[in-house]
Amino acid sequence: MLLKLYERNNSIQNLQQVVDILNNGGLIIYPTDTMYAIGCHGLKERAIERICRIKDIDPRKNNLSLICYDLSIISEYAKMDNNIFKLMKRNLPGAFTFILSGTTRLPKIFRNRKEVGIRMPDNSIIQEIARMLDAPIMTTTLPHDDHEDIEYSTDPELIDEKYGDLVDLVIDGGIGGTEFSTIVDCTSGEAEVLRQGKGRLDEG
Repeated sequence: MLLKLYERNNSIQNLQQVVDILNNGGLIIYPTDTMYAIGCHGLKERAIERICRIKDIDPRKNNLSLICYDLSIISEYAKMDNNIFKLMKRNLPGAFTFILSGTTRLPKIFRNRKEVGIRMPDNSIIQEIARMLDAPIMTTTLPHDDHEDIEYSTDPELIDEKYGDLVDLVIDGGIGGTEFSTIVDCTSGEAEVLRQGKGRLDEG
């Protein structure tokens, strides 16, 4: 199912429909400030396992990431000192994934890794959904085959054609980007850029 949403002035009914799907353990595909992504309620293990199967990733070996709508929420699921908090405050919302040490509030599937990626995309659609859900959203980029046309990961109608049967809803938020987020590892207390993507880190 394809649902058209806009940067602002979406109907509460449409947003609530997305939130209900997430609360019921469903999967959605949605726009971010980088690429289209696939996600679910970040505290529902079965839904997270479904995404891991679709992406063919092992949660014990791969970092999993959460979208949080507010910096104050992050501290429930990840540990950060004052310096890292200030760094994140300067750069979020933005095209970054910050790798932090997880807390015991994370589902067991995350705790196997002891680390969690934190995203706060600069995209009003997914921000609004996360705010209404009042819970983190587990997020990962769409599976991508290097041999296929880029449109299958940027055009919502083609994304729906390819992945619509695997998820409960595809959100059409316009044509998506092609750059990854910048990954910043903060687990040592220092910020280290592991992958330079769209975001340019302001270290102040």
